Amino acid sequence: MPGVSGMTCRVVLADDDVLLREGVASLLQRSGFDVVGQTGDGVTLLDLVGSLRPDLAIVDIRMPPGHSTKGLDAARAIRRDAPEVAILLLSAHIEVDQALELLNGGTGVGYLLKSRVTDVDDFVESAQRVARGGSVIDPGLVNELVAARRRNDPLDALTPREREVLEAMAEGYSNAGIARKLYINEGTVEKHVQRIFPKLRLSETGDDHRRVLAVLTFLDAR
Repeated sequence: MPGVSGMTCRVVLADDDVLLREGVASLLQRSGFDVVGQTGDGVTLLDLVGSLRPDLAIVDIRMPPGHSTKGLDAARAIRRDAPEVAILLLSAHIEVDQALELLNGGTGVGYLLKSRVTDVDDFVESAQRVARGGSVIDPGLVNELVAARRRNDPLDALTPREREVLEAMAEGYSNAGIARKLYINEGTVEKHVQRIFPKLRLSETGDDHRRVLAVLTFLDAR
């Protein structure tokens, strides 16, 4: 598989499950990758990346010692010290907070559940995409993020009328404009606006500033 420079994509693998690691290495080699290094711990992974400068690091989130997030810690260090190296995280479980931290770090990064490795074509395509600077997020993680957002939607605290008022605010209407749009009087609009602020947990600052923050909250939650 050609790398960014047209050369074969060079990969290092880090997973303490030797059978899985050897299986992934064999799969990648057959698919045109050049697996230049393998390890079962995060410390050796950093040494391999430092000495070999691969195009792609495929990293298990949880590795020895302690099977905590040592793989993720190593991935953070790679992103900091060798940002040109693409990173594909593997995990046996959906770990939203840990994955998002790295996924928010830019391009050339991906997160897949280990169960996805069994779909050979899909896994190889994902590795290729990440190596080329793209991003890949496991559908299971996407579903978990959507569910978490629904559970924590700040707009859930608003009444239907308050949502209408906030939506009109987001469209740029003044209180007078909102009153005309919703066929209510301006005093009622002001009461709705003043109830919206605390429900969105906006601190006691100037109403103009809180109005902007309320609109940003609305847009972010959509």
